Amino acid sequence: MSSRTDKTAVETAAETPAGTAKKLRPSRTNATKQKLFEASMELIGERGVAGVTVDEIAAAAGVSKGTVYYNFGSKSDLIAQLLRHGVDILLARLLSVRDDSADPLAAMDEMIGQAMDFMDEYPSFARLWVSENWRTPSEWQDTFAELRGRLLSVVGAAIDGVAAAYRVDPGVSRGSLETAIFGACFVVGLDRQTYNPERTREQSVTAIMASMRGYIVK
Repeated sequence: MSSRTDKTAVETAAETPAGTAKKLRPSRTNATKQKLFEASMELIGERGVAGVTVDEIAAAAGVSKGTVYYNFGSKSDLIAQLLRHGVDILLARLLSVRDDSADPLAAMDEMIGQAMDFMDEYPSFARLWVSENWRTPSEWQDTFAELRGRLLSVVGAAIDGVAAAYRVDPGVSRGSLETAIFGACFVVGLDRQTYNPERTREQSVTAIMASMRGYIVK
């Protein structure tokens, strides 16, 4: 077991009242999750996951530590649920551009634009995703695998839409293209936030779309 996992287990045993692993009803959970999501993303962006405590997240969100443990059980569970919450927000934005009557290439362009907007609004989520997603081992490895699959399925469906409307290069692996676009959204969005704030949204989208446009046979 890693030292971070040991610390989490000790912290949970010492600070969590008995029976606090209960979950809120969905109607009450969403508002609490959003508060905790925004507060934790700001703190994690400053110091990383290991450097942030439940007390600090709760205080920044304006809720009690007991409320956090009552709803989520432990710091590890809290981070897992916040990862899910962030992906739910991103997925909602990606799926909002679906339009069967639209040019699928234009829809893909707009979808990537939505991803850039999400990275602009939640750059710390992108940092968390990139820093923890490929860490081995990771206590959230199963969570990342599930969430990655959900996001890739949306990107893959958009690629299939393009392939149905255009003649595409059969030598390009659909899975590799799907992964390339997915990864580029996080890396390009994060790079823009960290190193190239002068780079426009449109420039970032165009760069990522170059992979899709190269997939189409002229």
